[in-house]
Amino acid sequence: MREFTMPAPAGPPATGGLADSLYDTAERSPGLVQLTRRANRSRCATGGDARCATGGDGWQDVTAADFRDEVLAVAKGLLTRGVRYGDRVALMSRTRYEWTLFDYALWSIGAISVPVYPTAAAEQVRWILAETQAVACLVEDEDHAMTVGAVCDALPDLTGIWQLDRDCVAAIVEDGRGVPDSLVHRQRLGVTADTVATVVYTSGTTGRPKGCLITHGALAAAADSQLDGWGDAIRDTGGHQPCTVLLLPLAHVYGRMVQIASVRGGFRLGHVAELSTDALLPALAALRPTFLLVVPYVLDKVFQQTRRAAEEAGRGELLEQARQVAVDWAAAREQRAFGRGPGPGTALRLRHLAYERTVYQRLRAVFGGRTRLLMCGGSTLDRELGLFFAGIGFQLYEGYGLTETSAAVTGNPPGRSKVGTVGRPVPGTTVAIADDGEVWVRGPGVFGGYLNHPRCTAESLVEDWFGTGDLGSLDEDGYLTITGRKKDVIVTSSGKNLAPAALEVRVESHPLVSQCLVVGDDRPYVAALITLDPAALAHWLKRRGRGQADPWTVLTDEDLHAEIQRAVAAANTAVSRAESIRAFRLLPREFGMEQGLMTPSLKLRRAAIVEYYATDIEELYAP
Repeated sequence: MREFTMPAPAGPPATGGLADSLYDTAERSPGLVQLTRRANRSRCATGGDARCATGGDGWQDVTAADFRDEVLAVAKGLLTRGVRYGDRVALMSRTRYEWTLFDYALWSIGAISVPVYPTAAAEQVRWILAETQAVACLVEDEDHAMTVGAVCDALPDLTGIWQLDRDCVAAIVEDGRGVPDSLVHRQRLGVTADTVATVVYTSGTTGRPKGCLITHGALAAAADSQLDGWGDAIRDTGGHQPCTVLLLPLAHVYGRMVQIASVRGGFRLGHVAELSTDALLPALAALRPTFLLVVPYVLDKVFQQTRRAAEEAGRGELLEQARQVAVDWAAAREQRAFGRGPGPGTALRLRHLAYERTVYQRLRAVFGGRTRLLMCGGSTLDRELGLFFAGIGFQLYEGYGLTETSAAVTGNPPGRSKVGTVGRPVPGTTVAIADDGEVWVRGPGVFGGYLNHPRCTAESLVEDWFGTGDLGSLDEDGYLTITGRKKDVIVTSSGKNLAPAALEVRVESHPLVSQCLVVGDDRPYVAALITLDPAALAHWLKRRGRGQADPWTVLTDEDLHAEIQRAVAAANTAVSRAESIRAFRLLPREFGMEQGLMTPSLKLRRAAIVEYYATDIEELYAP
C-alpha cells in the first residue's frame, strides 16, 4: 500500500463544540463583521434592522456580537419548544443566512442538525426524518411544508414544522424571552469534541442514502486543517477582510465546511440561494468576495457563458487566443514551481500581459473584482479549464473529500498547485492507495459511522482507515489524482477494465455537451449517452442562422452529429482503442433530478440512467 502523510497542525486538538468559537469571537472582537445577510429578509431577531449595519445593494452586515445574540435568542426559543440535548432537528432550505443561524443555535444546546436537500421528494424526506427520529423540521416555504406535511403521519417523533417565510424566527425568539442565558450556556458547555453535531446523508448515487454521524471534533479538525494549510493565502487580501459568498448547498458537507471555516477563521460570509446567473452575479458584485469555494460546474458555466457572449460580439477568435495563452502560461508556471522548466518565455509573457489588459481583467470582474483565490472540489475539474482560470489571474486550488471525511482530505498547497490533481493530504491526514487502486484515508475528520447501518460501517471503517470507494494514484510528490469510482468501473465482454470518469470529463469539455455517461459493461465496445446544453445549442443554431427547433429534429442534424463526433474523437485520443467510445447517442434532454437520474449534489445515478435509457443503449449495440 502506497501512502502519504502530512503532519498535524501545531497545537492541541480542538475541544468543546462548534458553537464555542462563535461565543469566543464575540467576546474577543464584538465589532467584527461575521456575516452579511439579505436586507429584505426577516429582521434581526434580537433587535430589528437597527442592530445590523446596512450595506449596499440590499445587504446588511452582522457583527460577531449581533450574531451571538441572535443565536442565543433562537437557542432559548428552541429550548422552550421542547428541543433538548441530543435531539435531532431537520433543516430543509436553500442556502441562506437562517440556516447558519439555526445550525449554531442547535449546537449551542447540544442538539443535532439533519440537513435535507430542498429538492428532496416526499419519500426521501420521510426516510431521513424517520431514521433520524427528528423532533422538528425547519422549512423554507409552503412547498417544503407541504412535502413534510404529506409524510408526517409516518413520523411519530415529529412535533413541529417551522416555516421561515412565515417569520418563524421571530416567533421562536419570542417564545424564549423568559429563558435565562445561563441555561443555554450550561447545555453548550456539556458539548465535547466527541458529541455528534450533524447527520449528513450521502448523495445516494449507488442506492439509498446513508446518514453519516459527524462529530463536533471532526468538523472542527477539518475546518482547522483548511485554515492551517490555506489561511495565509485567504488572508492575503491587500488589507480587505477575507470575504466569501457561500453558493454551495448547505445540505452538502462541502457547504457546511465553508460555513464553519468562515466562522472559525473570522471571515465575512454571505449566502446565495441558487446558482442562477440572476442570483449569483448581483451578489458577487455587491459583496465583492476575496475568495470562493466552487464546484467545477460553476467554473464551466462561467467560461461557456463568456465564450457565447464573445462569439455574439464577434470576439470569439480573440477569446480563444487569450484562452490558449492563459493555459500555456499557467502550465509553464506550474512546471517552474516543481523545477521542471524555466517558466513562461519572453514572447509568452508579453502576449499574456497584452491579454491581461484586454481580456483577463474583464473576466475577473465577473467574480466581483476582488476575488483572487478559488478553491474547487466536489467533482473532477478538466485540466485545461483549471489552467485557464489559473492563467487569467486566480490562485486555483483543487481539493478532494467526501461526506464521510467532513469534506476535504486533500488540497493543492499554496504556491505548488498541480492542476488536474486534487493535491496532497491536508495537515494531520494520511492518504493511501490499496493494491486494487482504492483510495483509503485516515485522519481526525473521518466520520464516526453510518446511522443504523453497523454492517456498512464495519465494511468502510477498518481500524482507523476509511475506504472511500474511489480509485486514484499518488505521484512522487504525494499529489493524489482521482480516476473514478470502484463501482463505476466498466468491464467489457473482452475483459477490458475502464474507469469512465476521465473520458466523460473530456467529452463534457466541449461547449455543446452538458453531460456524458459512458456505458459498456459486458458489451463488445464502449459507447456513450450524451446530453446537450440548451443555452449552448440555442447559440450554436443562432450562429448558423437557424431558429430554435424541436429537440428531436435537432438531434438528427448531420452538422450537429459531426460536431459532437469531433468532441468524442478528441476525448478518445487520451485512451487506448479498446477504451475509446465507438458509438454515441444524443438525448433530447439533460439527465435531471425530477426523473431520479441525478442526486441533489449534481452527481449522475448511473444505474438509474442505464435502466431509464435501456432501449437507447440496446440500439447502440444493434447489428
